[in-house]
Amino acid sequence: MITEVFEIEGRNLSMEDAFRDYEEWDSLVHLSLIAEIDDVYDITIEDDTFKELTTLNELYKEIQKRTEA
Repeated sequence: MITEVFEIEGRNLSMEDAFRDYEEWDSLVHLSLIAEIDDVYDITIEDDTFKELTTLNELYKEIQKRTEA
């Protein structure tokens, strides 16, 4: 999902990557990522919570926590 939203297929990603540091990060990617999470996992991550997430691992854990609830 991350590689599709960021349009970075073929790049090796690490769970410790700070996704906002990717050069592709901008407001459109931000909105696309939130929309994709909603579509795929049927959850909404509030903006205040989303702003606190910095790494792919933190994002993954937040999604996992909400889908298990």
